[in-house]
Amino acid sequence: MRGRPHGRHPSRHSLAHARTVGGVTSEVAQDGPRTVPDGSAMVDWRLAVATARRIAGPGPRLSEQETAGTVADLRRLADRAQVYVADHTGLQAPPQTAPVVVVDRAGWAQANADAFRVLLGPVMDRLRSKRGARGAFDIIGSRITGVELGLMLGFLASKVLGQYDPFLRDADAVEQGRLLLVAPNIVEVERHLGVVPEDFRLWVCLHEETHRVQFGAVPWMRDHMRSEIEQVIGSTPIELGDVLGRLVQVARGAVDAARASDHAPSLLDIVSTPEQKAVVDRLAAVMSLLEGHADVVMDDVGPDVVPTVATIRTRFQQRRDSAIGLSRVLRRLLGLEAKMRQYREGAAFVRGVQNQVGMDGFNAVWTSAAMLPSPEEIADPGSWVARVHG
Repeated sequence: MRGRPHGRHPSRHSLAHARTVGGVTSEVAQDGPRTVPDGSAMVDWRLAVATARRIAGPGPRLSEQETAGTVADLRRLADRAQVYVADHTGLQAPPQTAPVVVVDRAGWAQANADAFRVLLGPVMDRLRSKRGARGAFDIIGSRITGVELGLMLGFLASKVLGQYDPFLRDADAVEQGRLLLVAPNIVEVERHLGVVPEDFRLWVCLHEETHRVQFGAVPWMRDHMRSEIEQVIGSTPIELGDVLGRLVQVARGAVDAARASDHAPSLLDIVSTPEQKAVVDRLAAVMSLLEGHADVVMDDVGPDVVPTVATIRTRFQQRRDSAIGLSRVLRRLLGLEAKMRQYREGAAFVRGVQNQVGMDGFNAVWTSAAMLPSPEEIADPGSWVARVHG
C-alpha cells in the first residue's frame, strides 16, 4: 500500500491511504466506479462511497513498514491457504481465477457500491422508465438514497474482514470474481483479541479462500446465485418512494425492538414481498451452506497449520456474540444476526453430512443446483443425505 504521511505524526499513516496493492487499482478506485455500466441516476454512487468513507473511518494507524508488512503477509498467506483448502476439500479451482486484492475500508465500500450498482441496475432502469425525467426531484432523491446506502456501507466497512465477490467482471466483461481482504479490520481485530497476527491472518484467509474455491471449482454456482438474486431484485416494488418509506419505518421499529427483545426485524424481512420469500429462503439456505462450509474448513485445517486456532476461535466467537448498543441494533437491522445464524446452522449441516457420508459424499452438493440443500434440509442434514444418497 502506498500513501503520503499526514496529520500530527508525519512518520505514521493509515491503511486507508492505500489505493494500489500488488499493482491492482481499478477495482477500488477512490474517485468512483470505473468498470460498471451507467445503470441509473437514482442513487448518487459517489456520495454513497464518500459517506461510507467518513462513517467507517480509517482504522488503526500503522507505520509505513507495518503497512507494507501487513499487505505482504495477507497476500502470502492467501497463497498458502489455496493449497490447504484444495487438499482438504478435494475441490480444485483454476489457478488464475479470482485475484486477491488487499483493500482498506474505503476500497471495500467502493467495491461493494460497484456491486450494488450492477445488481440494482435492472430495477433502477424500470424505475426511470416508469417515472421519466423528474429533474431536481431525482437529484435530491438520488442524494438521499446515496447517503442512506453510504451509512450502511460505512458501518459494514468497519466490520468486514474479508469477502469473496463472485460477480466482478474483467476487461473483457467475463465474470471471474475477486477475493477482498480488508487489511485495517484484520489488524484491528487481531489486536483487540490479543492473538498471534500470523495465525489470525492465515485463519481468515482459509475462510475466504474456501469461498473462492466454492465458486471457482463449481462453475454453475455463480450463474445460479446471480439468477436467484435477480429474481429477488426483479420483483422489488416499483415505487422507490414506497420502498424508502418502508425502510424508514423498519429502521425506527428495529431500534425499539432491538432494545426490548431478541427478535427485531431486518430490512430484508420487511422489504421482501410474498413472491420473494421462497427465493430469499433458498438463497439463505445456499448462503448457510457456503458460510458454514468455509467455517468448517478453516477450523478443520487450522490445527495443522494455525498453532493457536483454538484460542482464536474461542475469542473470535465471543466477539461475534458480544455486540451491544448501537452496533447490536445495526447488526439486526442489516440482517447480520441472520448471517451469524448462517455460520452456525451451515456448519452444523456440513459436519452432520460429513459424519454420515464423509467428504466425498458431502461433495455431491457441488454437482448441480438440484443437489443444494433446501431450507428444511439445512436444519436436518439426515434428510439431505437420504434424498441424495438414498
